[in-house]
Amino acid sequence: RGRSSDADARFVERLAAKYQVDFELAAANIRALAKKKKMSIEIAAREARYSFFAKAAKRHGCHTIFLAHHADDLVETFLINLFRGAGSAGLVAIRESSTRRIDDVELTIVRPFLPVWRKEIDCYVREHRLRFREDASNKSLDPLRNRLRHRVIPFLEKVLGRNIRPTIWRAAAIAVEEENWIDGQLPEYSDAELSVPQLRALPIALQRRAILKWLRAQNISEVGFDVVERVRSLADREASTAKVNLPRDRHARRRARRIFIE
Repeated sequence: RGRSSDADARFVERLAAKYQVDFELAAANIRALAKKKKMSIEIAAREARYSFFAKAAKRHGCHTIFLAHHADDLVETFLINLFRGAGSAGLVAIRESSTRRIDDVELTIVRPFLPVWRKEIDCYVREHRLRFREDASNKSLDPLRNRLRHRVIPFLEKVLGRNIRPTIWRAAAIAVEEENWIDGQLPEYSDAELSVPQLRALPIALQRRAILKWLRAQNISEVGFDVVERVRSLADREASTAKVNLPRDRHARRRARRIFIE
């Protein structure tokens, strides 16, 4: 974003100085990172942000970070994952509180604004005459999220004749509670290997969730339905292959009734 990005950074730096809090700044070539790791620009940017958060948290001896995702972000993420064919586990990608291991840092991520709508934040800002910066890239229709925000959701609301955001937010909230319960019924899968006999013993729905949880524990990104099904095929008694592809040139292999990453 060039000069706009530099101006954003200066604004935040001055704000941090005003309130006497620490300021951290970093830059990354997202296009080069996406090309190198063979991932989308959006995912590469997200990974770079979280890597920055982890490094800053480690320097300051901090294990909890607060992010400003709000209710509209949750609705947009829910729809994006729905259109991509995600199951219920994928639909709840944004939670009010979650843990994530990044490199060697275990972070607790808290999103206190998740129940708050963007228009409510805008009203608060106006009422208290707070200065702020708007990300210039939010106006671009190139990112899928922006097209959804500015075109798809308004179109659906026009066709249906009502505000659909609260309904989608409620569906996401219900999915979170259900996923939390189901997730608690499965072991942590922190081991580097997955037992084929134990996987076969589970119903298909739980097999998929177990594989998803295990892949995430192994820091495999971009895990969608197809990836989960490829790994699940390794547990099939009739499987003719013992190796399947994973994102970013990694592989899952079955050997001696165990599945592992290489």
